[in-house]
Amino acid sequence: MSPNPPPEDELAGTEQPFVQHLIELRDRLLYCVYGVALAVVVLAIWPGPNGLIDFIAQPIKAHMPPDAKLIAVGVFSPFFVPLKVLMMVGMLLVLPWIMYQLWAFVAPGLYSHEKRFALPLIIFGSILAYLGIAFVQFFVLDKMFAFIQGFTPASVAATPDIASYVEAILSLYLAFGLAFQVPIVVMLLVRFGIVELARLKAFRGYFVVLAFVIAAVVTPPDVISQLALAVPMCLLYEVGIIAAGWFAKGRPAEDAEGSST
Repeated sequence: MSPNPPPEDELAGTEQPFVQHLIELRDRLLYCVYGVALAVVVLAIWPGPNGLIDFIAQPIKAHMPPDAKLIAVGVFSPFFVPLKVLMMVGMLLVLPWIMYQLWAFVAPGLYSHEKRFALPLIIFGSILAYLGIAFVQFFVLDKMFAFIQGFTPASVAATPDIASYVEAILSLYLAFGLAFQVPIVVMLLVRFGIVELARLKAFRGYFVVLAFVIAAVVTPPDVISQLALAVPMCLLYEVGIIAAGWFAKGRPAEDAEGSST
């Protein structure tokens, strides 16, 4: 009795020349640029640069004297800072679109069961990024500036520069947006067999130390922002372990389905 023939690979014959990959990458990048440009135009109309700056400046203005304002030290700051804020908010607004373009670029090289796994992760990752940024805007900045302003002598007028302030919160947005991707990283490590789930569970204690080291490096030198980053990272690590356990249970069936197609 002859053995069964090996199942046909569903990706067989789908290889494309390197130039075709470059053209596809160019098109996806252009789609991202178009999305950001459209978001910037919409934001420039409403709520406008002034409205956006007033919104992101609320956490620090809440701890300044009533008549105090942020200042623009640089000659071109009144022009470049609002433009930078528009670009920043525009990219955040179309983050799911950008992540979709990334997924669409790599999707032809994925099996059908991997495609079903990738798209929910992109949606979940976008939600986590928004949660991290919202956590910064509505909690971390308020507590951080309350802590910092508490050390300001009464004879000193704290009038921060708007350019420095925007750069500081932009770095915090980026740090927390990336830190909140911990569950995604954990699930991918387990899903693709890079690390076993048992090893990740045993790594809990080391991850706590790693989280506090990362928080000390990427956040301002105040205990509030460091705790605000390290503690959620530890909690999200546990969320990633739980979610990875769910995906690991369905992995054998998905792998069998992928090999049989």
